[in-house]
Amino acid sequence: MGKKVKKEAEPPPKDVFDPLTIESKKAATVVLMLNSPEEEILAKACEAIYRFALKGEENKATLLELGAVEPLTKLLTHEDKIVRRNATMIFGILASNNDVKKLLRELDVMNSVIAQLAPEEEVVIHEFASLCLANMSAEYTSKVQILEHGGLEPLVRLLASPDPDVKKNSVECIYNLTQDFQCRAALQELNAIPPILDLLKSEYPVIQLLALKTLGIITNDKEARTTLRDNQGVDHLIKILETKELNDLHIEALSVIANCLEDMDTLVLIQQTGGLKKLLSFAENSTIPDIQKNAAKAITKAAYDPENRKLFHEQEVEKCLVALLGSENDGTKIAASQAISAMCENTGSKEFFNNQGIPQLIVLLKSDSEEVREAASLALANLTTCHPANAKAVAEADGVDPLVTILSSRRDGAVANAATVLANVAMQEPLRAGLQSHGVTSALLGPLRSANTVVQSKAALTVAATACDVEARTELRNSGGLEPLAELLRSKNDEVRRHASWAVMVCANDELTAAELCKLGALDILEEVNLSASRKNKFSEAAYNKLLNNNLSLKYSLTGYLSSSNIISDGFYDYGRINPGTKLLPLKDLCLQEPSDQRAVLLVNSKSSDVSPPPSTEDKSSDVGYGRSISSSSSFRRASKEKTKKNSYHFSTGFGSPTEEKSEPPSGRNTAVSKGTTKERGSRKGRGKKEEERVKEEEEVSTLPKLMGEGSPEKEWYPPFDPDFRVYVYEVTKSIFPITNIKEQIEVLARYVAEKMGGKMSKEKLHNFSWELHISELKFQLKSNVVPIGQIKKGIFYHRALLFKALADKIGIGCSLVRGEYGRAWNEVQLMNESRKGLIGALPPPEVYIVDLMFHPGGLMKLRSREADLYRYL
Repeated sequence: MGKKVKKEAEPPPKDVFDPLTIESKKAATVVLMLNSPEEEILAKACEAIYRFALKGEENKATLLELGAVEPLTKLLTHEDKIVRRNATMIFGILASNNDVKKLLRELDVMNSVIAQLAPEEEVVIHEFASLCLANMSAEYTSKVQILEHGGLEPLVRLLASPDPDVKKNSVECIYNLTQDFQCRAALQELNAIPPILDLLKSEYPVIQLLALKTLGIITNDKEARTTLRDNQGVDHLIKILETKELNDLHIEALSVIANCLEDMDTLVLIQQTGGLKKLLSFAENSTIPDIQKNAAKAITKAAYDPENRKLFHEQEVEKCLVALLGSENDGTKIAASQAISAMCENTGSKEFFNNQGIPQLIVLLKSDSEEVREAASLALANLTTCHPANAKAVAEADGVDPLVTILSSRRDGAVANAATVLANVAMQEPLRAGLQSHGVTSALLGPLRSANTVVQSKAALTVAATACDVEARTELRNSGGLEPLAELLRSKNDEVRRHASWAVMVCANDELTAAELCKLGALDILEEVNLSASRKNKFSEAAYNKLLNNNLSLKYSLTGYLSSSNIISDGFYDYGRINPGTKLLPLKDLCLQEPSDQRAVLLVNSKSSDVSPPPSTEDKSSDVGYGRSISSSSSFRRASKEKTKKNSYHFSTGFGSPTEEKSEPPSGRNTAVSKGTTKERGSRKGRGKKEEERVKEEEEVSTLPKLMGEGSPEKEWYPPFDPDFRVYVYEVTKSIFPITNIKEQIEVLARYVAEKMGGKMSKEKLHNFSWELHISELKFQLKSNVVPIGQIKKGIFYHRALLFKALADKIGIGCSLVRGEYGRAWNEVQLMNESRKGLIGALPPPEVYIVDLMFHPGGLMKLRSREADLYRYL
């Protein structure tokens, strides 16, 4: 046999590439390998890239620059499990980089990642796919994509995974998703609360913490709280609080309990199981500030429900909160103050804090922390609202000074709260007087100029409360506080406008303050506001009327009505009717105008235009209203006997007394009316005056100081003096004022006015009564459109009605002045029915009468139907 010949190995086919082992040290080379069709190379390249990405953020950015993300996304759906797993692991790491996240959203890989959560996939794939979703879900757009691609359901399912990493990633992703309310609703449908509660039993604190954070968000919804209660979730939470070893979870557990306390049924359950007392004791005795803070927050949230407040009050939650005010931690002080604010809705709690709580809160007003001061001032604002005893307690505990200091704080909330407390204190008259000594009025100037509407509103309200006293109004006026107050009337905010109007209404009680407000344009602003149906309010209307009551000339021109409480004083003038929005010129400007064909302006002024008026009794006796008489009738009698060389009037103290050479007034001006009969008083020697005396008198009238005022411009301007009207005042004061019967007073005064204005008229001859010519002559003589009422000797309805009102106000007869159409005006008075006097029981309201000054002077027409009765009279 021959030797066996050894067969030679067959050479490889010529078209097959020989195996090549390459050791690469460049990431770029490996990235290029991701496009290889060989599964083994893909798997090894992915493994190398995974290790490279684990080393830090810079490597993740490098991979992004090298273009590794796009080919990796294709590998997520690779047929080979190892390649798919390794690619998923890479994305779990890379997705923590923000730029990678942005690119992944653009490449729309969410569906591919969610597919890796399928039950048949390996645990490792579940871990890194859920990690990728957890990283991606931190941004809103990704949340929407996860929800749209159905990622929530597999995540809830994975909460029951045996792998703790999968649980952790899944619950973290769910926690991020719950920030969106749509995801919370979807979780409720998926019944996610039971598996989340099971995570509280985990041995890993991070999983427990994430589960509590998730519950803290989803239990904001009522349905979730019900599900939590039905699954004994409250018991789990209480057990966590009772376990000292789990103190790192107590803060989050308290957040969940805070939400649960908002639900009445849950609160009752906690109370019945003794959990509420445990909770309060836990909050009070804990040494961890954040736990105390969260406990106080839990009470705050729950206390917004009235039934919850009642339960808390029964459990004496106030003691716990007062104790928390003494904490050294600012956050705890703030939370406790906020809880007290919420509990203030309960009357019993308010009364409790009267002795315990208010002193501690006042201490907090002096804190270095502005947040603490704001929270404490809010609690005091709620405590003192509608509770005078608490407001008094604040004042007695020296709380006014720190509150005034807070008015200059940079925090608008603190300023608004402090202003509210001060307003509540000022509501009580005994306390209001003490506020002025602390400089409250001047301290309010800053808040009044604030840009914050809440601060503006509260500051204006405080002004309304404090300006009830004359001293406060004077200080407000002198310190420049009226200007910003008037500007607030323009506010577009309803509450600011309402409170500013209220403050203006209060300030208008002072004549000087009202005049200053009018100068600042408050009256014009209020008029504009009241023309708008959407902007006006009851206070704006009241403030407008109040200011008008201090400017009766404007009120009568605008409204055509003066009530019995609107007392006409010297300087009043009737310009005639003006339309809303029309500016009424001041009396001085009207006096400076030349005569024209316009309606005469009627002036009421009995004060002398002397620059230095008589000192003694002039101020005391120049006005006789509502029962005040002249200072001494004997002084008038003495003055009336004095003689002068010329036929003129000399006025001494009091109203002054008409004197002339023959101890009688010229033209019968000293005619007095008494007891319903017209009689002449004094000597009758002057009757039948010579013609030259009449001429002399007319010359004297024409030489009266011109109505535009004489003297140098530096001297103060005075309204034109009306000596005739002064005589009228003297005569009615002397003869009509002493009459005790009010009806007789009215009748006698009506006859007196009619006599001075041309006497009784008949309707048939009214057109022959040349009063227009008489007025024109007066305007020509006086060289002005302004005509003193006393110089009018031929007057019709509106002249007589004005004179009647002016004289009636001087002697205390209550009557109104009403302007009609076509030069008509009349006076209305109220009288009791004589037949009802002396009867026991409630009296009927007084009856209204029109005073006849034209056709039957002194006649009183009962006003039943206003239109019919006025038609008969006019």
